[in-house]
Amino acid sequence: MSDMGSAVRVPHEAGHRAGQTMTGLPRAVLLDLDDTILDDSGAAARCWPEACAAHHSELGTLDPAALLGTIERVRRWYWADAERHRVGRLDLDAARAEVAAMALSELGAHNPSLATRIATTYGALRDREMRPFAGSIETVIWLRESGCRLALVTNGAAAAQQRKIDRFNLSPLFDLIMIEGELGFGKPDPRVYRRALDGLGVAPADAWMIGDNLEWDVAPPQTLGIYSIWVDLQGTGLPVGHDARPDRIVRGLAELRPSTEAPPLARHRGQP
Repeated sequence: MSDMGSAVRVPHEAGHRAGQTMTGLPRAVLLDLDDTILDDSGAAARCWPEACAAHHSELGTLDPAALLGTIERVRRWYWADAERHRVGRLDLDAARAEVAAMALSELGAHNPSLATRIATTYGALRDREMRPFAGSIETVIWLRESGCRLALVTNGAAAAQQRKIDRFNLSPLFDLIMIEGELGFGKPDPRVYRRALDGLGVAPADAWMIGDNLEWDVAPPQTLGIYSIWVDLQGTGLPVGHDARPDRIVRGLAELRPSTEAPPLARHRGQP
């Protein structure tokens, strides 16, 4: 595509095995990162309680249970809005501090600095708990060795997402790495998928998109003719009334490999 820019990066380490793809696999695969390859939000449910407990001595007469309950309600409200989500995910530290500050204020304890400390602790706990899903990286390697060209397509801030990529040494596995914070726009903007296809040199009919978000990883790619696979981490099926109809549903990436046991049940997920 003519709008390819420098924000689409080709990792220097990434080579590509010559030859055809295995039967049943496409020429190229676009992969989401968070909650597809990495279990990014599985620990969220316990990290807020731990963060609040870590700052118990700073709460004064404020009931920690009341603070936790208010944080849970505020964060559900915050991340439910598409525009707040778009802005917030580009600076998670600030977004989490805003959530904590709103919760404290609702309880009559206006204290932005304490909110920032609680949010910082929460972020550190989330980072500590992050892991690849069972078999996910092995599946990416299998796709690559099977002849598929691979693009990592992830929303979020450039520095934060790059830290994850570096931490788990993912760069050598991908022909393209596309991060919202570098591009200036992210999923579900159709330019994202078009740039990935162009960068990999394939037509939509020759590509898969795999991810856990129905609004980002399934419906928009399908409108372009990309085969979309939804990662249903909880195994609960499509939400009632949702219009998206994935071409395939899996519990985890490992299900894509032949003769591979299904991954263990995912932990409870939460918002950033």
